[in-house]
Amino acid sequence: MEALRATYGSDSDESDGGSPSPPKIPIKDENPPSASDLLPPPPLDLLQPPNFIDYSALAQGGRVRSFPHVEGNYALHIYIPVFIPSTTRKQMIPTMKRLASLMASLYTVDADFALNELCKDNEKLEKIVLSREFHISLGRTVGIHVHQIDSILTMLRAKLHSQKPYSMEFDKWEVFVNDDSTRSFLSLEITGQGLQEITKQINIVNEVYRLHGLPEFYKDPRPHISLLWGSGDINYDLKQTIEQISRSQSSTNSSQRHFFKCKFSGIVCKIGKKSFDICKTNSG
Repeated sequence: MEALRATYGSDSDESDGGSPSPPKIPIKDENPPSASDLLPPPPLDLLQPPNFIDYSALAQGGRVRSFPHVEGNYALHIYIPVFIPSTTRKQMIPTMKRLASLMASLYTVDADFALNELCKDNEKLEKIVLSREFHISLGRTVGIHVHQIDSILTMLRAKLHSQKPYSMEFDKWEVFVNDDSTRSFLSLEITGQGLQEITKQINIVNEVYRLHGLPEFYKDPRPHISLLWGSGDINYDLKQTIEQISRSQSSTNSSQRHFFKCKFSGIVCKIGKKSFDICKTNSG
């Protein structure tokens, strides 16, 4: 059991529990360093590589647990990895900057960096907001027990091993609010190409969840990737803002019917801190 916990890293890793270590007995140094040996540390600038980005200075916004913490449970998340193409990332930079100017207190998903701070530097904006790995969730993020891990992985691989490549088209801005209305997410949704295939994969994951007594996904799934979040239910304001930006850009992008396309290349299952490939395809 302890070996499993060390491997997957349970949600309880975030707490400060545990027994105190015994006090250490100080050992006197018989040969203390001379004054000439005590050199000052080098300037921090010399320790940082070129184009260094201090991410910690940008972090704001606290993370909210989406399900109750239970000692010994492990967070389960099943998803399709997605990367935004380089050309699309550069095209989206003006939209991100316009968003930041119209709405304060928007943050990047997962990293929780303030968008208005990132907009001061195009390199940071593209790298942190748009270059990360995005996720299309195929099931709810839930807590599972240690004894369920092997069974869930085995079933997922058995039922999803024969997936073939297909195209996914992200063609619509949408806003989603979490179940307890503590966060709103600005997302890119798939409403056409790829929707049918993803829906079938969600149904398979639902079956595995059901067999393990886990809550199934939403009844009418809407596959998407989330880019930004804001506190509370700001659905109306966020939709109005993105529609305003889209209208102002429509004159120059009237022929574009989608934001970007990419190929489905596999499914990943993350349990605690460890990720497992459920299936992979040749997306080339």
